[in-house]
Amino acid sequence: MKRFNPGLLPRIIIAIAAGIGAGYIFPGWLTRCFITFNAIFSQFLGFLIPLLIVGFVAPAIADLGRKAGKMLVVTALIAYVMTFCTGMLSYFTSSLTFPGLLGDAYAGSIEAAEASVPVPFFTVEIQPMFTVMTALVLAFVLGLGVARLSGTVLKGVLEDFRGVIQWAIMRIIIPCLPIYIFGIFLGMTVSGQVGPVLITFSKIIIVIFVMHVAILVLQYLVAAIFSGLNPFKALWTMMPAYFTALGTQSSAATIPVTLRQTVAMGVNKDVAGFVIPLCATIHMSGSTLKIVACALALMITHHMPYDAGMFAGFVSMLAITIIAAPGVPGGAIMASLGLLSSMLGFSEADNALMIALYIAMDSFGTACNITGDGAIAQIVGRIFRTENHKTDAIVE
Repeated sequence: MKRFNPGLLPRIIIAIAAGIGAGYIFPGWLTRCFITFNAIFSQFLGFLIPLLIVGFVAPAIADLGRKAGKMLVVTALIAYVMTFCTGMLSYFTSSLTFPGLLGDAYAGSIEAAEASVPVPFFTVEIQPMFTVMTALVLAFVLGLGVARLSGTVLKGVLEDFRGVIQWAIMRIIIPCLPIYIFGIFLGMTVSGQVGPVLITFSKIIIVIFVMHVAILVLQYLVAAIFSGLNPFKALWTMMPAYFTALGTQSSAATIPVTLRQTVAMGVNKDVAGFVIPLCATIHMSGSTLKIVACALALMITHHMPYDAGMFAGFVSMLAITIIAAPGVPGGAIMASLGLLSSMLGFSEADNALMIALYIAMDSFGTACNITGDGAIAQIVGRIFRTENHKTDAIVE
Protein backbone atom coordinates (compact mmCIF):
# COMPACT_ATOMS: atom_id res chain seq x y z
CA MET A 1 0.00 0.00 0.00
CA LYS A 2 1.11 3.53 -0.74
CA ARG A 3 2.42 5.31 2.33
CA PHE A 4 0.28 8.26 3.43
CA ASN A 5 2.43 11.40 3.37
CA PRO A 6 0.44 14.65 3.71
CA GLY A 7 2.03 17.88 2.53
CA LEU A 8 3.36 20.61 4.77
CA LEU A 9 0.13 22.63 4.81
CA PRO A 10 -2.06 19.72 6.04
CA ARG A 11 0.52 18.94 8.71
CA ILE A 12 0.54 22.57 9.88
CA ILE A 13 -3.27 22.63 10.02
CA ILE A 14 -3.29 19.38 12.01
CA ALA A 15 -0.61 20.77 14.33
CA ILE A 16 -2.64 23.92 15.00
CA ALA A 17 -5.82 21.95 15.74
CA ALA A 18 -3.96 19.41 17.88
CA GLY A 19 -2.13 22.14 19.80
CA ILE A 20 -5.40 23.88 20.62
CA GLY A 21 -7.03 20.63 21.76
CA ALA A 22 -4.01 19.53 23.78
CA GLY A 23 -3.94 22.86 25.59
CA TYR A 24 -7.13 21.89 27.41
CA ILE A 25 -6.09 18.38 28.46
CA PHE A 26 -2.28 18.18 28.75
CA PRO A 27 -0.81 18.12 32.25
CA GLY A 28 1.72 20.79 33.11
CA TRP A 29 4.78 18.56 32.82
CA LEU A 30 3.86 17.44 29.30
CA THR A 31 3.25 21.02 28.20
CA ARG A 32 6.69 21.91 29.54
CA CYS A 33 8.21 19.15 27.38
CA PHE A 34 6.95 20.81 24.21
CA ILE A 35 7.87 24.27 25.49
CA THR A 36 11.40 22.93 26.04
CA PHE A 37 11.51 21.57 22.48
CA ASN A 38 10.38 24.94 21.12
CA ALA A 39 13.05 26.77 23.11
CA ILE A 40 15.82 24.58 21.65
CA PHE A 41 14.37 24.55 18.14
CA SER A 42 14.05 28.35 18.05
CA GLN A 43 17.72 28.65 19.06
CA PHE A 44 18.74 26.35 16.20
CA LEU A 45 16.51 28.27 13.79
CA GLY A 46 18.13 31.54 14.84
CA PHE A 47 21.56 29.98 14.24
CA LEU A 48 20.55 28.75 10.78
CA ILE A 49 18.93 31.95 9.45
CA PRO A 50 22.15 33.89 8.64
CA LEU A 51 23.60 30.76 7.02
CA LEU A 52 20.38 30.35 5.04
CA ILE A 53 20.71 33.90 3.67
CA VAL A 54 24.29 33.29 2.57
CA GLY A 55 23.42 29.87 1.14
CA PHE A 56 20.48 31.18 -0.89
CA VAL A 57 21.52 34.68 -1.93
CA ALA A 58 25.22 34.28 -2.76
CA PRO A 59 24.84 31.47 -5.36
CA ALA A 60 21.78 33.20 -6.85
CA ILE A 61 23.69 36.46 -7.36
CA ALA A 62 26.64 34.54 -8.77
CA ASP A 63 24.35 32.76 -11.26
CA LEU A 64 22.74 36.02 -12.37
CA GLY A 65 26.02 37.87 -12.59
CA ARG A 66 27.57 35.27 -14.87
CA LYS A 67 24.78 35.63 -17.41
CA ALA A 68 25.48 38.46 -19.82
CA GLY A 69 22.90 40.42 -21.73
CA LYS A 70 20.60 43.39 -21.48
CA MET A 71 17.54 41.16 -21.27
CA LEU A 72 18.77 39.69 -17.98
CA VAL A 73 19.32 43.13 -16.46
CA VAL A 74 15.94 44.41 -17.66
CA THR A 75 14.08 41.30 -16.44
CA ALA A 76 15.75 41.34 -13.03
CA LEU A 77 15.07 45.06 -12.63
CA ILE A 78 11.40 44.72 -13.59
CA ALA A 79 10.97 41.74 -11.23
CA TYR A 80 12.56 43.68 -8.37
CA VAL A 81 10.52 46.83 -8.98
CA MET A 82 7.31 44.81 -9.28
CA THR A 83 8.07 42.93 -6.05
CA PHE A 84 8.93 46.15 -4.21
CA CYS A 85 5.82 47.98 -5.44
CA THR A 86 3.62 45.02 -4.52
CA GLY A 87 5.09 44.97 -1.02
CA MET A 88 4.43 48.69 -0.54
CA LEU A 89 0.90 48.42 -1.96
CA SER A 90 0.33 45.61 0.52
CA TYR A 91 1.60 47.85 3.31
CA PHE A 92 -0.61 50.82 2.44
CA THR A 93 -3.69 48.63 1.89
CA SER A 94 -3.13 46.74 5.13
CA SER A 95 -2.42 49.92 7.12
CA LEU A 96 -5.76 51.33 5.95
CA THR A 97 -7.88 48.21 6.48
CA PHE A 98 -6.33 46.23 9.34
CA PRO A 99 -6.69 48.72 12.24
CA GLY A 100 -10.46 48.88 11.86
CA LEU A 101 -10.82 45.24 10.83
CA LEU A 102 -8.76 43.73 13.63
CA GLY A 103 -9.76 46.18 16.34
CA ASP A 104 -8.94 44.85 19.80
CA ALA A 105 -9.40 41.20 18.83
CA TYR A 106 -5.92 40.52 20.12
CA ALA A 107 -5.93 42.28 23.47
CA GLY A 108 -2.49 41.35 24.78
CA SER A 109 0.89 40.86 23.22
CA ILE A 110 2.47 37.47 22.69
CA GLU A 111 5.14 38.38 25.20
CA ALA A 112 2.54 38.99 27.89
CA ALA A 113 0.81 35.73 27.05
CA GLU A 114 4.06 33.82 27.43
CA ALA A 115 4.25 34.91 31.06
CA SER A 116 1.49 32.44 31.91
CA VAL A 117 2.97 29.56 29.90
CA PRO A 118 5.06 27.00 31.78
CA VAL A 119 8.77 27.62 31.40
CA PRO A 120 10.99 25.06 29.65
CA PHE A 121 12.87 22.51 31.73
CA PHE A 122 16.08 23.81 30.17
CA THR A 123 17.33 25.55 27.05
CA VAL A 124 20.47 25.48 24.95
CA GLU A 125 21.91 28.79 23.79
CA ILE A 126 23.14 28.61 20.20
CA GLN A 127 24.66 31.89 19.07
CA PRO A 128 24.53 32.58 15.29
CA MET A 129 27.90 32.94 13.60
CA PHE A 130 27.02 36.47 12.43
CA THR A 131 24.09 38.85 12.24
CA VAL A 132 21.51 38.98 9.47
CA MET A 133 22.90 42.19 7.95
CA THR A 134 26.41 40.72 8.01
CA ALA A 135 25.03 37.67 6.20
CA LEU A 136 23.46 39.87 3.52
CA VAL A 137 26.67 41.83 2.96
CA LEU A 138 28.71 38.63 2.88
CA ALA A 139 26.29 37.08 0.38
CA PHE A 140 26.59 40.10 -1.91
CA VAL A 141 30.39 40.21 -1.72
CA LEU A 142 30.71 36.49 -2.41
CA GLY A 143 28.09 36.43 -5.15
CA LEU A 144 29.33 39.49 -7.01
CA GLY A 145 32.96 38.46 -6.51
CA VAL A 146 32.41 34.99 -7.97
CA ALA A 147 30.48 36.46 -10.90
CA ARG A 148 33.18 39.06 -11.58
CA LEU A 149 36.15 36.71 -11.33
CA SER A 150 34.41 33.84 -13.15
CA GLY A 151 35.87 31.39 -10.69
CA THR A 152 34.73 27.79 -10.63
CA VAL A 153 36.14 26.53 -7.31
CA LEU A 154 34.41 29.05 -5.05
CA LYS A 155 31.28 28.84 -7.20
CA GLY A 156 31.21 25.11 -6.55
CA VAL A 157 31.70 25.71 -2.82
CA LEU A 158 28.75 28.12 -2.75
CA GLU A 159 26.55 25.64 -4.60
CA ASP A 160 27.57 22.84 -2.23
CA PHE A 161 26.86 25.11 0.74
CA ARG A 162 23.43 25.88 -0.69
CA GLY A 163 22.85 22.14 -0.93
CA VAL A 164 23.78 21.74 2.75
CA ILE A 165 21.36 24.49 3.79
CA GLN A 166 18.59 23.01 1.65
CA TRP A 167 19.25 19.62 3.24
CA ALA A 168 19.03 21.16 6.72
CA ILE A 169 15.72 22.82 5.87
CA MET A 170 14.20 19.76 4.20
CA ARG A 171 15.44 17.18 6.72
CA ILE A 172 15.44 19.13 10.00
CA ILE A 173 13.44 22.37 9.85
CA ILE A 174 10.46 21.26 7.74
CA PRO A 175 9.87 17.96 9.63
CA CYS A 176 10.10 19.78 12.97
CA LEU A 177 7.91 22.72 11.98
CA PRO A 178 4.59 20.99 12.78
CA ILE A 179 5.89 20.13 16.27
CA TYR A 180 7.06 23.72 16.70
CA ILE A 181 3.69 25.14 15.59
CA PHE A 182 1.96 22.58 17.85
CA GLY A 183 3.96 23.87 20.81
CA ILE A 184 3.20 27.51 19.97
CA PHE A 185 -0.56 26.93 19.85
CA LEU A 186 -0.38 24.68 22.90
CA GLY A 187 1.20 27.55 24.80
CA MET A 188 -1.31 30.08 23.49
CA THR A 189 -4.20 27.84 24.51
CA VAL A 190 -2.81 27.46 28.02
CA SER A 191 -2.39 31.25 28.23
CA GLY A 192 -5.91 31.91 26.94
CA GLN A 193 -4.85 33.74 23.77
CA VAL A 194 -5.77 31.22 21.08
CA GLY A 195 -9.30 32.51 20.40
CA PRO A 196 -8.28 36.08 19.45
CA VAL A 197 -5.38 34.71 17.39
CA LEU A 198 -7.66 32.48 15.28
CA ILE A 199 -10.06 35.38 14.69
CA THR A 200 -7.10 37.46 13.52
CA PHE A 201 -5.95 34.62 11.25
CA SER A 202 -9.28 34.35 9.44
CA LYS A 203 -9.58 38.08 8.81
CA ILE A 204 -6.02 38.38 7.53
CA ILE A 205 -6.39 35.46 5.11
CA ILE A 206 -9.52 36.92 3.52
CA VAL A 207 -7.94 40.35 3.00
CA ILE A 208 -4.73 38.89 1.57
CA PHE A 209 -6.64 36.77 -0.94
CA VAL A 210 -8.51 39.85 -2.17
CA MET A 211 -5.21 41.73 -2.46
CA HIS A 212 -3.72 38.89 -4.52
CA VAL A 213 -6.51 39.21 -7.08
CA ALA A 214 -6.18 43.00 -7.19
CA ILE A 215 -2.39 42.86 -7.61
CA LEU A 216 -2.64 40.44 -10.54
CA VAL A 217 -5.18 42.65 -12.31
CA LEU A 218 -2.97 45.69 -11.71
CA GLN A 219 0.14 43.89 -13.02
CA TYR A 220 -1.61 42.92 -16.23
CA LEU A 221 -3.04 46.41 -16.68
CA VAL A 222 0.51 47.80 -16.46
CA ALA A 223 1.79 45.11 -18.85
CA ALA A 224 -0.98 46.02 -21.33
CA ILE A 225 0.45 49.55 -21.56
CA PHE A 226 3.64 48.05 -22.97
CA SER A 227 2.34 45.08 -24.94
CA GLY A 228 -1.05 46.26 -26.18
CA LEU A 229 -2.60 42.93 -25.17
CA ASN A 230 -6.04 42.79 -23.61
CA PRO A 231 -5.14 42.47 -19.90
CA PHE A 232 -8.20 40.47 -18.93
CA LYS A 233 -7.91 37.99 -21.80
CA ALA A 234 -4.21 37.64 -21.06
CA LEU A 235 -4.89 37.02 -17.39
CA TRP A 236 -7.55 34.46 -18.28
CA THR A 237 -5.05 32.69 -20.54
CA MET A 238 -2.69 32.35 -17.54
CA MET A 239 -5.31 30.70 -15.34
CA PRO A 240 -4.11 27.12 -16.04
CA ALA A 241 -0.72 28.12 -14.64
CA TYR A 242 -2.40 29.76 -11.65
CA PHE A 243 -4.41 26.66 -10.74
CA THR A 244 -1.44 24.38 -11.40
CA ALA A 245 0.57 26.41 -8.88
CA LEU A 246 -2.25 26.08 -6.36
CA GLY A 247 -1.83 22.32 -6.56
CA THR A 248 1.96 22.04 -6.80
CA GLN A 249 2.84 24.88 -4.37
CA SER A 250 6.04 25.22 -6.40
CA SER A 251 7.09 27.87 -8.92
CA ALA A 252 9.68 25.51 -10.39
CA ALA A 253 7.22 22.63 -10.86
CA THR A 254 4.79 24.97 -12.61
CA ILE A 255 7.33 26.32 -15.15
CA PRO A 256 6.21 24.07 -18.07
CA VAL A 257 2.59 25.19 -17.73
CA THR A 258 3.56 28.83 -17.13
CA LEU A 259 5.78 28.78 -20.22
CA ARG A 260 3.08 27.23 -22.40
CA GLN A 261 0.43 29.72 -21.33
CA THR A 262 2.77 32.69 -21.70
CA VAL A 263 3.43 31.75 -25.32
CA ALA A 264 -0.30 31.18 -25.86
CA MET A 265 -0.88 34.66 -24.44
CA GLY A 266 1.13 36.14 -27.32
CA VAL A 267 4.68 36.46 -25.98
CA ASN A 268 7.56 35.44 -28.23
CA LYS A 269 8.58 31.89 -27.32
CA ASP A 270 12.27 32.79 -27.02
CA VAL A 271 11.49 35.64 -24.64
CA ALA A 272 9.13 33.42 -22.66
CA GLY A 273 11.76 30.67 -22.52
CA PHE A 274 14.21 33.11 -20.96
CA VAL A 275 11.93 35.16 -18.69
CA ILE A 276 9.70 32.47 -17.15
CA PRO A 277 12.42 30.20 -15.67
CA LEU A 278 14.34 33.25 -14.44
CA CYS A 279 11.31 34.88 -12.82
CA ALA A 280 10.40 31.60 -11.13
CA THR A 281 13.49 32.32 -9.02
CA ILE A 282 13.62 36.10 -8.66
CA HIS A 283 10.01 37.35 -8.88
CA MET A 284 8.23 37.03 -5.53
CA SER A 285 5.37 39.56 -5.57
CA GLY A 286 2.81 37.19 -4.06
CA SER A 287 5.15 36.04 -1.31
CA THR A 288 6.17 39.60 -0.47
CA LEU A 289 2.53 40.67 -0.33
CA LYS A 290 1.76 37.96 2.22
CA ILE A 291 4.81 38.57 4.39
CA VAL A 292 4.22 42.34 4.55
CA ALA A 293 0.49 42.00 5.30
CA CYS A 294 0.99 39.34 7.98
CA ALA A 295 3.85 41.27 9.57
CA LEU A 296 1.84 44.47 9.72
CA ALA A 297 -1.18 42.65 11.14
CA LEU A 298 0.90 41.22 13.97
CA MET A 299 2.49 44.62 14.65
CA ILE A 300 -0.95 46.23 14.84
CA THR A 301 -2.29 43.60 17.23
CA HIS A 302 0.86 43.90 19.35
CA HIS A 303 0.61 47.72 19.37
CA MET A 304 4.12 47.94 17.92
CA PRO A 305 5.16 51.21 16.20
CA TYR A 306 5.46 51.16 12.41
CA ASP A 307 5.60 53.59 9.49
CA ALA A 308 6.03 53.61 5.72
CA GLY A 309 9.76 54.30 5.93
CA MET A 310 10.33 51.25 8.12
CA PHE A 311 8.46 48.99 5.71
CA ALA A 312 10.08 50.55 2.63
CA GLY A 313 13.45 49.50 4.01
CA PHE A 314 12.12 46.10 5.02
CA VAL A 315 10.56 45.42 1.59
CA SER A 316 13.65 46.60 -0.29
CA MET A 317 15.79 44.10 1.64
CA LEU A 318 13.15 41.37 1.54
CA ALA A 319 12.94 41.46 -2.27
CA ILE A 320 16.63 40.57 -2.37
CA THR A 321 16.78 38.17 0.58
CA ILE A 322 14.14 35.79 -0.77
CA ILE A 323 15.94 35.33 -4.11
CA ALA A 324 16.14 31.58 -4.88
CA ALA A 325 13.90 30.78 -1.89
CA PRO A 326 11.23 29.12 -4.12
CA GLY A 327 13.46 26.06 -4.33
CA VAL A 328 12.46 25.10 -0.78
CA PRO A 329 8.90 24.76 0.60
CA GLY A 330 8.29 27.77 2.81
CA GLY A 331 11.72 29.09 1.79
CA ALA A 332 10.54 32.70 1.46
CA ILE A 333 9.29 32.95 5.03
CA MET A 334 12.37 31.12 6.33
CA ALA A 335 14.67 33.58 4.56
CA SER A 336 12.67 36.54 5.88
CA LEU A 337 12.76 35.56 9.58
CA GLY A 338 16.07 37.33 10.13
CA LEU A 339 14.76 40.57 8.65
CA LEU A 340 11.55 40.31 10.65
CA SER A 341 13.59 40.12 13.84
CA SER A 342 16.31 42.65 13.00
CA MET A 343 14.26 45.28 11.15
CA LEU A 344 10.76 44.94 12.62
CA GLY A 345 11.62 43.70 16.11
CA PHE A 346 9.76 40.37 15.96
CA SER A 347 10.17 37.85 18.77
CA GLU A 348 10.53 34.09 18.36
CA ALA A 349 6.81 33.62 19.02
CA ASP A 350 5.97 36.29 16.43
CA ASN A 351 8.12 34.49 13.87
CA ALA A 352 6.35 31.22 14.65
CA LEU A 353 2.98 32.85 13.98
CA MET A 354 4.37 34.29 10.74
CA ILE A 355 5.38 30.80 9.65
CA ALA A 356 1.91 29.43 10.39
CA LEU A 357 0.16 32.32 8.63
CA TYR A 358 2.45 32.18 5.60
CA ILE A 359 2.23 28.43 5.06
CA ALA A 360 -1.56 28.55 5.45
CA MET A 361 -1.61 30.72 2.29
CA ASP A 362 1.46 29.29 0.55
CA SER A 363 -0.42 28.06 -2.52
CA PHE A 364 -1.99 31.43 -3.22
CA GLY A 365 1.33 33.24 -2.93
CA THR A 366 3.01 30.83 -5.34
CA ALA A 367 0.13 31.16 -7.80
CA CYS A 368 0.38 34.95 -7.64
CA ASN A 369 4.14 34.80 -8.23
CA ILE A 370 4.02 32.66 -11.35
CA THR A 371 0.96 34.35 -12.85
CA GLY A 372 2.74 37.69 -12.50
CA ASP A 373 5.66 36.21 -14.44
CA GLY A 374 3.47 36.36 -17.54
CA ALA A 375 3.04 40.11 -17.11
CA ILE A 376 6.80 40.57 -16.82
CA ALA A 377 7.29 38.51 -20.00
CA GLN A 378 4.89 40.84 -21.84
CA ILE A 379 6.86 43.91 -20.78
CA VAL A 380 10.25 42.39 -21.61
CA GLY A 381 8.98 41.21 -25.00
CA ARG A 382 7.75 44.69 -25.87
CA ILE A 383 10.94 46.41 -24.70
CA PHE A 384 12.99 44.19 -27.00
CA ARG A 385 10.43 44.53 -29.80
CA THR A 386 9.68 40.83 -30.16
CA GLU A 387 6.37 39.60 -31.49
CA ASN A 388 4.68 36.24 -31.70
CA HIS A 389 2.31 35.02 -34.35
CA LYS A 390 -0.43 34.53 -31.72
CA THR A 391 -0.40 38.14 -30.55
CA ASP A 392 -3.42 39.14 -32.62
CA ALA A 393 -5.57 36.64 -30.78
CA ILE A 394 -5.53 38.72 -27.62
CA VAL A 395 -5.11 42.30 -28.89
CA GLU A 396 -8.32 44.23 -28.67
